Amino acid sequence: MNSSSPPCLVLASTSIYRRQLLERLGLPFETSSPQVDETRLPGEAPERLAQRLALAKARNVSGPRPGDLVIGSDQVAALGAEIFGKPGSIENAVAQLQRMSGQEVLFHTAVALIDGRNGHEQCENILTRVRFRSLSELEIRRYLEREPALDCAGSAKCEGLGIALLDALSGDDPTALIGLPLIALARMLRAAGVPLP
Repeated sequence: MNSSSPPCLVLASTSIYRRQLLERLGLPFETSSPQVDETRLPGEAPERLAQRLALAKARNVSGPRPGDLVIGSDQVAALGAEIFGKPGSIENAVAQLQRMSGQEVLFHTAVALIDGRNGHEQCENILTRVRFRSLSELEIRRYLEREPALDCAGSAKCEGLGIALLDALSGDDPTALIGLPLIALARMLRAAGVPLP
């Protein structure tokens, strides 16, 4: 790649949700699957875990792609020190939603951007507070029958029917809860010289 070529934008994720969000910015991009161990370190705070994994994903994909702009992102849902990952099964999702019923859960969504032209790294963590209604097992199972959110941290899709499980949510970026904070990312891209409106 010569120095006058614009950098290729790469999303270090195979998540359909992140891809759909990034499409909103109207920029051409590629996707690449990062190979990262997502195991939580002993005593690691949820927000640190999200930031570490977002950077690790971007670094993993950026390594063999010098000159590209690589985006990494990760989300961690936490109730105190307890972390909720992707449930993977209906029974796990039921258990997660029962645990979160009537509670305020903090969703830490980190986004990282690595500029392969100069090695510059940017990373931000966006916090979203989500208060779940008191949910009966019947309501939980009825929700999961209609919208099995097995690939979502916290077992619910706020952009879909999952919004009906909530009492309230608050945060600085509505796209953060879906998985990719576009306000922060747009800020990072502009800082890297990418023209955005």
